[in-house]
Amino acid sequence: MSASARFGSRYPRGWERSSETVETVLLTLPPDVTRVTASMRLSIEAEFGGWELSRVRLYSDGTRKVLLRRKKTKPRDRTPTTHDRDTRNPGEAQAC
Repeated sequence: MSASARFGSRYPRGWERSSETVETVLLTLPPDVTRVTASMRLSIEAEFGGWELSRVRLYSDGTRKVLLRRKKTKPRDRTPTTHDRDTRNPGEAQAC
């Protein structure tokens, strides 16, 4: 999202926040952002960031508050296992 979208704004009453399994982000889009532009920005976030649209609130001044959510992923443990290493020739690279 661009610098015009503010992160960390106050959540409207009744909107969910992050939990153990879901993380959320609240965006505030200014009134000068058109519906088409907002839709394109949110589509990009969905496609490349893994976010899905949870809620949208349009205020009388044209400001939009948008709640995006996605499932939390567990950090991957990158400790090499025995099948990751070639024990015969540890200094040589292996072809795939």
